[in-house]
Amino acid sequence: MPIGRFLSWRRRRRLVTIAAVTVAVVLLVLADRRGLLLYPGDDLQRYDGRAFMVTHVIDGDTIRVDAPDAAQRSTRIRLWGIDTPEIEHRDPPRAAEPYADQAHDMTRRLTEGKTVKLFLETHRLRGTYGRVLAYVELPDGTLLNERLLLAGLARADPRWSHRHMQRFKLMEQSAREAGVGLWSQASEDTPPTP
Repeated sequence: MPIGRFLSWRRRRRLVTIAAVTVAVVLLVLADRRGLLLYPGDDLQRYDGRAFMVTHVIDGDTIRVDAPDAAQRSTRIRLWGIDTPEIEHRDPPRAAEPYADQAHDMTRRLTEGKTVKLFLETHRLRGTYGRVLAYVELPDGTLLNERLLLAGLARADPRWSHRHMQRFKLMEQSAREAGVGLWSQASEDTPPTP
């Protein structure tokens, strides 16, 4: 093959490759922006400061609200800055941690079927499992996150910094000193996991 024809073939091949990669990237970005892949859309604009009806309580620190999220009919919300004991799981089988049912019941009583307001942190909008991270304001103006801490049914979660971190630590300390929930005499035999 003459060198001129070879160079021409290489240029055409390179142009076709660049065009194919460009088209693939554009299609992936468009699919992602429509919520079909990783990009969840503009979560801050969609959820921050907005009110939603709670349709289901998954556990003490996770709820579902009546807002579509990509292909889902509702959005899973994970409470920012706290961690409640894990409820019983079937797959894989795992027993409920102490006070998991009480945390679940309290969250259900305060939120299910009610309208709550969500507040997000700009630096981290979603957690590890794709749940929107939010402070949940109850109809009475208090934060569910704080109510669970003060009742001793949640621990302040130090894994990621947030605007209420110090206050949440103080609320956990207050519950410890009062000996309520996780910090009661009855639960001292089975200390909570960090």
